[in-house]
Amino acid sequence: MAQKPKWVVAKEQERRAGARETLWLFGLHAVRDALANPMRDRLRLVLTKNAADRLGEAVPASGMEPEIVDPRKFPVPLDPGSVHQGAALEVRPLDWGRLEDVARPGGDAPLLVLLDRVTDPHNAGAILRSAEVFGARAVIAPSRHSVPETGALAKTASGALERQPYLRIGNLGDAMERLAGLGYTLVGLDGEAEETLTDVATGLVTTPTAIVLGAEGPGLRDRTRSLCHRMTRVHASGTFGSLNVSNAAAVALFALSIGR
Repeated sequence: MAQKPKWVVAKEQERRAGARETLWLFGLHAVRDALANPMRDRLRLVLTKNAADRLGEAVPASGMEPEIVDPRKFPVPLDPGSVHQGAALEVRPLDWGRLEDVARPGGDAPLLVLLDRVTDPHNAGAILRSAEVFGARAVIAPSRHSVPETGALAKTASGALERQPYLRIGNLGDAMERLAGLGYTLVGLDGEAEETLTDVATGLVTTPTAIVLGAEGPGLRDRTRSLCHRMTRVHASGTFGSLNVSNAAAVALFALSIGR
């Protein structure tokens, strides 16, 4: 039998290692939504009595047996300062499937969000919320130099992490090329771009579109920028002004979702 190529073996090992990883979600909202998500592989539920009372029927409906603990000795390995509200749930990361399966157009003009080195969980969580509100098909980020699925991300996303596909892929540039092959127009955001979102939005209503956002400060990397079909900016009414990446994502999603 022929041996598998080394890169295939490495990918399989990475996938198996990822399947063994677990994380702790915390906070009443994040835990409640994860308990209600049939896609979640849930392992351990730790609650104070007060949190169990506040979660109500969400706990028995999940089929899990909670560990009721003393709030003064909360036995969960969370970062100091994590506002857990007496609720924590150990889970495995969600598996949203392959990029092509999630992004493939089918009778509509899907909208995607691509993140280039956005590493702040508060920004990424806010982007997931906006993506859900404005009907984006998925949020996509590279496996390295991006926000992993964590309790902090889930809490900031306020439940959107359980419903909004969040795919972390090996190489963002390669993913952009694959999306272009599926018929997507890749729209990068840059404060110095000549075109505004308003300029391009009406012409993309029937076109699969991916919004590409870079980290605050460095912005888009050179290759990412070169793979964008259009570069746009958010129009500012004054001579000076800028939005952080999560606010820019919300504005772009709103502008490009109209009429879809």
